[in-house]
Amino acid sequence: KVTKDILEKSPGTQVELLVPDFKGKIESIQTVVDSGAVIIGHNIETVPRLYNVRKASTYKRSIQVLKDIKRLGADNVKTKSALMVGLGETEDEMVQVFKDLLEVGCKFLSIGQYLAPSGEFEKVVEFVRPEQFARYKQIALDLGFEFVHSTPYARSSYMAHEYLSKKN
Repeated sequence: KVTKDILEKSPGTQVELLVPDFKGKIESIQTVVDSGAVIIGHNIETVPRLYNVRKASTYKRSIQVLKDIKRLGADNVKTKSALMVGLGETEDEMVQVFKDLLEVGCKFLSIGQYLAPSGEFEKVVEFVRPEQFARYKQIALDLGFEFVHSTPYARSSYMAHEYLSKKN
């Protein structure tokens, strides 16, 4: 309702939404797809081996949500996801996630450094070097992503306006 109100009051505005996995409920996913948002993001967050950091979700369900958003939104909706690095993932695992995202039609990606919000969260295993962020970006683009932000401070909404203008 909020997105539709924004679009009604401000024609020409483009809205990006970041959504949870809705426990996979297709009715909730359909509501988001029907909202009028041009980009709908759902963050994959990490590689399958480390998915225990996401207590209430599963990798398979997150991939399915992105697939459902793309299927229900067809060409009217772009999908976006984000990954955190520094939790102990390998480059091979990251590349497999890139491929999994592309397989379900996700073409926009953010990659940023994981920073523990407090001592109660997972510890940072590694501070990834800027060169590795650049490498991840190039790999993702070479595989077929339309736009990638890959820097230590990138977050899922970081520089959101650039995704549709494709200033990679």
